[in-house]
Amino acid sequence: MERDSVTGLILAGGRGSRMGGVDKGLQVLEGRTLVEHAIQRLGPQVGRMMISANRNRSTYAAFGVPVWPDADGEFAGPLAGFLAGLANCESEWMATVACDTPRFPPDLVARLAAGLGEGAAARPVAVAVTRQRGRLQREPVFCLLRRALREDLAAYLAGGGRKIDTWLDRHGCVDVVFDDAEAFFNANTVDELRRLGAGGG
Repeated sequence: MERDSVTGLILAGGRGSRMGGVDKGLQVLEGRTLVEHAIQRLGPQVGRMMISANRNRSTYAAFGVPVWPDADGEFAGPLAGFLAGLANCESEWMATVACDTPRFPPDLVARLAAGLGEGAAARPVAVAVTRQRGRLQREPVFCLLRRALREDLAAYLAGGGRKIDTWLDRHGCVDVVFDDAEAFFNANTVDELRRLGAGGG
């Protein structure tokens, strides 16, 4: 899959409830905001990038990446961010990452693309899966999906759907296993952000 056929979407539209309501993407780790870490890591993997954010949009825009809010402004969860991205995606594929997971694999998109398959058997969406405590666990906001899924996702959300796994499974999602589980460590709390800064995660 060519880089130019993929647009990267950084998800930064949550409430940050477990971090005291702060805008997580703008929290600082090692002298840079979390969203800057995501931009630096995702940029080489895709042709262009976008940010999904519902607050501080001018601050995010200053990083030189287009910023799109959820359509309803209701903080409806990651799938609402997916839809905002798909509505503004000009490439065939969109890759999604979370702003609070700054160590995600530098070859994330390529590995997800390889898992899709080829030709008529190719799937429209792949998701990262890690092994934790001997079990496989999806990392559902780390996806590669076709732009053509936009209308189906809009209908799913309009019908009250919110669960990412349910929507992914509707499309025969491919689970792509990543052995480097620590790369997906995310900072949901202040303590977890400190752990990342101390070299943990």
